[in-house]
Amino acid sequence: MVCSIGLEGSANKIGVGIVRDGEVLSNPRHTYCAPTGHGFLPRHTALHHRDHVLNLVKQAIQEAGIEVSELDCVSYTKGPGMGAPLVSTAVVARTLAQLWNIPLIPVNHCIAHIEMGRQVTGADNPTVLYVSGGNTQVISYMNQRYMIFGETLDIAVGNCLDRFARVLKLSNDPCPGYNIEQLAKEGEKFIELPYCVKGMDVSFSGLLSYIEGSANKMLAAGECTKADLCYSLQETVFAMLVEITERAMAHSRSKQVLVVGGVGCNLRLQEMLQIMADERGASLCATDDRYCIDNGAMIAHTGNLMFKHDMKTSIEKSGITQRFRTDEVHTAWRD
Repeated sequence: MVCSIGLEGSANKIGVGIVRDGEVLSNPRHTYCAPTGHGFLPRHTALHHRDHVLNLVKQAIQEAGIEVSELDCVSYTKGPGMGAPLVSTAVVARTLAQLWNIPLIPVNHCIAHIEMGRQVTGADNPTVLYVSGGNTQVISYMNQRYMIFGETLDIAVGNCLDRFARVLKLSNDPCPGYNIEQLAKEGEKFIELPYCVKGMDVSFSGLLSYIEGSANKMLAAGECTKADLCYSLQETVFAMLVEITERAMAHSRSKQVLVVGGVGCNLRLQEMLQIMADERGASLCATDDRYCIDNGAMIAHTGNLMFKHDMKTSIEKSGITQRFRTDEVHTAWRD
């Protein structure tokens, strides 16, 4: 049996998880919340991670009920993500690996989301919709690679939602996307917004520019409410995502769709995907915020898989990269 500790810190969440052969033993995390109306800056986020990571390591070990001697490897997020938070997390991972004299495993953040989703839901070979604050991709597996069928041409869907939340001055606690989701439930009027699907790809920047420029004018004129705007934005961007996901499923003849990433725990998105899957005679695989949102367990689990195939790194080569595509990774652990 292989027991791995994983450190995730690619964005505003620092998480430490311990996984033993697919079983999550512990998974604590802490979130940096920027002031209302602002996004999280790399420097402030890195300082947050530095302040909380050691306590999370201790908490993870205590909750797992294991001794350090039972750990076989230290896994960390190599990328993609924000530079400063990635560096602050990698420094701790290197230190622990040397302190405990165990191998260091560099994990692709996107792959970790997929593998954790597959582990939790039992999905076999699904079409994957990966949606978060930094990534938007439709993915399928072939020949030990996760191939990208379609993706955003500019900003990620989570970034689009987060930035619109700033326009409305919604709180960043627990996260802006969640607050948009709750407000959207009260929406009664659908406002037509730009819908931009280009083949298998999507674009959100023009849509965001349009709604940023018109939202306050429409609100001041009494043409709609904040809830109406949130409802309309969600329906539009999620429809775009469901469209390209269905197209990928048709192309690959897939009967499963797995949604992962922070936006993946949005219940309205899951509902729309479920409707599409039902119409195709397919099934939807989804998780809740314990595993959709960035967490250490997904890094530990993927590190566990990589460790079994000797995919470790030396301290000298244990860097980070802000750009690390899903299709760059050789998934030796899959057939």
